[in-house]
Amino acid sequence: MEHLRKAAVEGTFYPESCSKLNIYFQKFNDMIGRKTRSNPVFHVKPKAIIVPHAGYIYSGFTANVAYRVLSNSHPKRVIVIGPSHRYYFRGISGAYYESFETPCGEMDIDTDYLMKIAKKFNIGFEAKAHENEHSTEVQIPFIKHYLPKSKVIELVYGDISYKQIEPLIEYLLSDKDNAVVISSDLSHYYSKEKAYSFDKHCMKAISTLDTNELDRGCKACGIIGIKAMTEAAKSLGLHSKVLDYRTSADSSGDKSRVVGYTSAVYY
Repeated sequence: MEHLRKAAVEGTFYPESCSKLNIYFQKFNDMIGRKTRSNPVFHVKPKAIIVPHAGYIYSGFTANVAYRVLSNSHPKRVIVIGPSHRYYFRGISGAYYESFETPCGEMDIDTDYLMKIAKKFNIGFEAKAHENEHSTEVQIPFIKHYLPKSKVIELVYGDISYKQIEPLIEYLLSDKDNAVVISSDLSHYYSKEKAYSFDKHCMKAISTLDTNELDRGCKACGIIGIKAMTEAAKSLGLHSKVLDYRTSADSSGDKSRVVGYTSAVYY
């Protein structure tokens, strides 16, 4: 087993220095208004969150809100589940390394627990699925910042049915020491108005725990993970709440080709 799951997208998706990274987190928290802070959902202890995975300049605030709320839970381990963007394979791959590199220091990977769930749910290892995967990597600096005492597990999925991931999530969330992070952006490269016409189906599905609603127009890149989380939440009797929605236009100003982002909590 190799020691380090090296960071592949620091300096592009997020800063490569810890000090600059902390400036981002401070800025994101300064942006959270009184209305959000006074909302009761801001004080729940989530079992799971959905967060986007674009560059921090675009989706960092949306993700940060969810991690702020997740920090209420103090889980012992955080399992990050995201789609493979650059490498095709079947099934789920776990990052079998000892630790995960971040600009603010390494995070321990709970390899013993990973091996335990790997046997139960047929989780393999595809090294190339982790080498350049940003959907999961961009989550680790948030976890390092808000949950520095937690251990992490990175799971990347390829060609797989959500029905195969659902029982894994149910198993993970049956353990009070675990929190699950589902990584997904929403629609890609439509006009801002068109993007919302698709993205509203994703958010309604998350809010109402209705998997069928996802098939009515949601174009999320991590829709497999969202479907699995939705079904698992129903089975476990969890509540859900969308925290934030915006598009890349909020940062870039370009409303002609946007990417949609949302974050949500399950509690």
